[in-house]
Amino acid sequence: MGWRNVVAFHTTKPMHRLHRELTLQAAKDTEAHILLHPAVGMTKPGDLSYYSRVHCYQAIRRYFPHNLAVLSLLPLAMRMAGPREALWHAIIHQNYGCTHVMIGPDYASPPGQVSTDNKYHATYAAQELFAEHQNELGAKMVAVEEHCYVAAQGCFLPRSVIDKQKLEGTYLSDDEIKQRLLHQSEIPGWFSYPEVVQEMRKACPPRSKEGFTLFFTGLSGSGKSTLAKIVYAKLIEFGGRPVTLLDGDVVRLNLSSELGFSKEHRNLNVRRIGFVANEITKNGGVAICAPIAPYTAMRRSVRGVIEESGAFLEIHVATPLEVCEARDRKGLYAKARKGIIPEFTGISDPYEEPERPEIRIDTSTLTPMEAAQQIFLFLFKEGYIDSSREP
Repeated sequence: MGWRNVVAFHTTKPMHRLHRELTLQAAKDTEAHILLHPAVGMTKPGDLSYYSRVHCYQAIRRYFPHNLAVLSLLPLAMRMAGPREALWHAIIHQNYGCTHVMIGPDYASPPGQVSTDNKYHATYAAQELFAEHQNELGAKMVAVEEHCYVAAQGCFLPRSVIDKQKLEGTYLSDDEIKQRLLHQSEIPGWFSYPEVVQEMRKACPPRSKEGFTLFFTGLSGSGKSTLAKIVYAKLIEFGGRPVTLLDGDVVRLNLSSELGFSKEHRNLNVRRIGFVANEITKNGGVAICAPIAPYTAMRRSVRGVIEESGAFLEIHVATPLEVCEARDRKGLYAKARKGIIPEFTGISDPYEEPERPEIRIDTSTLTPMEAAQQIFLFLFKEGYIDSSREP
């Protein structure tokens, strides 16, 4: 192609207006062409899918000057290894023929980590490590400073300029953008391009159209199945989405009939329920599950799988053990106390209560209809039920 200098821009997220401006400025500073080199392998849970991100890259590619930039998909999974990953990526990009690599302030840093500055790696740590090894690398670093949008001047400015001139800068985090998409709120024009936002809205529908899983968990006799059936009927009556009820006893009969009640088999049963619920959720339906699911680790595992496709709402039916035992029509608790039924949750096997469920309900103080209505109102408040629909 006749390109002598090429600056690489590596990302695992959609690109917006700021990314275009930064890459164009890097091209000017280095007198180079641009290789848009997004990693399209495995990313962290909650990120846009491979296909959706590629559509976003294709959309923003049209906003670059003709023959200045090319898009090449990099089959690489992100490791979130911070500075060391920056060096590794530099080697990869130089092997693709790049002479320069853009390195941002928090390059490949894991989100949600806490240290002295609320980050796992210090800001600009990747640039510092890159600079130490610059002479050993074939590609040169283009250090990128943190930027924010300054409405008063209608442009993006470096953080150092904003602080020096005491300007007011605006920044939208990934979580804020996701919330705006889920609630159908406006994404400002200064942040992105209409075509990119359109692709993101396709991949991240509003909650009223998103598939989700209601995961009831609690002791035997707590009222899980009764609540699940009432909520199922309410959602069927309301309409708008296909709804599937995966009751614990029904699943045991049809999906896990060969399993016993050891910890290993309990986890396998819940894993199977989670698999089916995820398939329903990612296709825009509602899955209602009502297993005992006594172990925290397995519930978290199921949550992690389903949240890649939609929402996971954990409902802890926190009815006290003595109430559950008093309701025991089948005499299971009595048999468990006599040792006839081994490994019975709440008696001879532990139930690990959820620490932060989306909903916690004690059916000993509410009627089944009152409890179900409380769940329905929560779904309405959080936007999972379309309030814009009219009779």
